[in-house]
Amino acid sequence: EANVLYWAGSLLQFAYNFIDHCISRSTEPPPFDIPRLRFVHAEIKGKQTSLSSGYLVKELISGDFLKYIHNMDCKLMLDPDELGYDIAEFLACTQHIQYVKTGSLAFISDYQGDSELLMDPQVLTHPYVGKDMFGDGNIKVSVSKFEKEHICNQYCWWHGFRLKSFRAEEHTSSPSMDK
Repeated sequence: EANVLYWAGSLLQFAYNFIDHCISRSTEPPPFDIPRLRFVHAEIKGKQTSLSSGYLVKELISGDFLKYIHNMDCKLMLDPDELGYDIAEFLACTQHIQYVKTGSLAFISDYQGDSELLMDPQVLTHPYVGKDMFGDGNIKVSVSKFEKEHICNQYCWWHGFRLKSFRAEEHTSSPSMDK
């Protein structure tokens, strides 16, 4: 779990670096706020004399706990009228960015936490990657189906990110983010 938190934190920061770069290069700011989240800090604690007794101690989440995106697919767990839906949409966009920028090999799933802190993620990798290097929660088939299952949203469509749209056939039109 500590390994997954480490790598998920890196992948999320990778997405934020991309977002910040795109915003700084754009002639117009995005028409939405960028939620700023991070994964909880955690450390392994235990007796130095015993390898079998260790514990993962994680930072406490004090806000309302929400499950944003499940680890089995890329569908949002919240409805548009529910608290946190905007964050869920943003996190779906970070998946899109991670998927594209890793060459279709990986993205974070099982996004859950409050409006600032996330915990217990999964890093999903394409079957080409091989063994479960990020733990037992790696649903490899989810990565190979990402382009068919991911539903782009206002964040993905923003012209400054220049992301290829997936599942465009499900949308009658993508709102223009150029205005």
